[in-house]
Amino acid sequence: GNLEDYEETVKKAKEAWKVWADIPAPKRGEIVRQIGDALRQKIKVLGSLVSLEMGKIFVEGVGEVQEYVDVCDYAVGLSRMIGGPILPSERPGHALIEQWNPVGLVGVITAFNFPVAVYGWNSAIAMICGNACLWKGAPTTSLVSVAVTKIIAKVLEDNKLPGAICSLVCGGADIGTAMARDERMDLLSFTGSTKVGKQVALMVQERFGRSLLELGGNNAIIVFEDADLNLVIPSALFAAVGTAGQRCTTARRLFLHESIHDEVVAKLAKAYAQVRIGDPWDSDTLYGPLHTKEAVKMFLDAVEQAKKQGGTVVCGGKVINRPGNYVEPTIVTGLPHDAPIVHTETFAPILYVLKFKEEEEVFAWNNEVKQGLSSSIFTKDLGRIFRWLGPKGSDCGIVNVNIPTSGAEIGGAFGGEKHTGGGRESGSDSWKLYMRRST
Repeated sequence: GNLEDYEETVKKAKEAWKVWADIPAPKRGEIVRQIGDALRQKIKVLGSLVSLEMGKIFVEGVGEVQEYVDVCDYAVGLSRMIGGPILPSERPGHALIEQWNPVGLVGVITAFNFPVAVYGWNSAIAMICGNACLWKGAPTTSLVSVAVTKIIAKVLEDNKLPGAICSLVCGGADIGTAMARDERMDLLSFTGSTKVGKQVALMVQERFGRSLLELGGNNAIIVFEDADLNLVIPSALFAAVGTAGQRCTTARRLFLHESIHDEVVAKLAKAYAQVRIGDPWDSDTLYGPLHTKEAVKMFLDAVEQAKKQGGTVVCGGKVINRPGNYVEPTIVTGLPHDAPIVHTETFAPILYVLKFKEEEEVFAWNNEVKQGLSSSIFTKDLGRIFRWLGPKGSDCGIVNVNIPTSGAEIGGAFGGEKHTGGGRESGSDSWKLYMRRST
């Protein structure tokens, strides 16, 4: 789409909102329920399309559509529950009410790595809150954006509602910039890199707009000496290698207590050697290609930097000689916790394995990176678990115990602190971000 297309679409979406805002919330929930059902019917073909266009393995593509379906289910219940309290008034014969109203038009800019789920988290919740949506998917996954939008539009139109309630403009940075600067965007939800997120935040703030930011992660798994290694190895493998390292929740740093360091590295390297690499459509494949040629270059640059800064490549580190953007899943040891490359989020399957001695130092190392998305410890010590969850523990938005960093549950608020942007999507009280409070 070009800027003229964008202009026309915003006008149509704003008109459609007038219709949508008048519909009672439980009735809006019923429409979202039907969207969930329509996605259920197309789950395999949509999952296949995600796999084709993004490059993630088929089961992950299907799993991503399933997340949208699950969020629809969640939103249906929520449509009968959102509300504010009636508070005691200090004036006799008066009522003090907190009412929540929709913000209006929610702009949703999503990234290539989750071309369905992230839009689902936003749109299902935004819709039951009474908002219209305007979506700009990643330019490299536009087929997915078009397919999802057509499914939603059919449900809306079958219910005699304007399809423009969920509008789509495909396009690049010009469309994204227009959305960020546009006063008619009552909320802009942006998922992507910290670098671009900062530009978006400044543009939106300049007009006193609202933004919801879901940006980078530099996530750590911490393994203590009392950890169950049978849990650790598959968890670290899945968190570091899943989606070929292209999740915002991918594990990029693995802190191992010095007493178990060598044993875990040996076991992990053995597990890495068994990762089945291949065509993402093949049911045997666990690990597919990177999304673009640029990603391959970033991977190679990061491996080079890691070596220069004193790291040892235990396994991987090379491009795989086959068609497509395939690279070897990579483990690097021997770097200090504060090496510049360790503090850089490279969107690729590189895991930096680091040694620690004490709980206090490793909690500090977890928190010393700029991002604050996901984090995990493996331990059986209850006291340590509660310290990890407490004020001096992890400073991340997602704090795990004895499970990997990657993935999240839709019932909780998803998002992170610091350079991750501070936004929250999906469950808990994230719905409040899509509404304005009237007292």
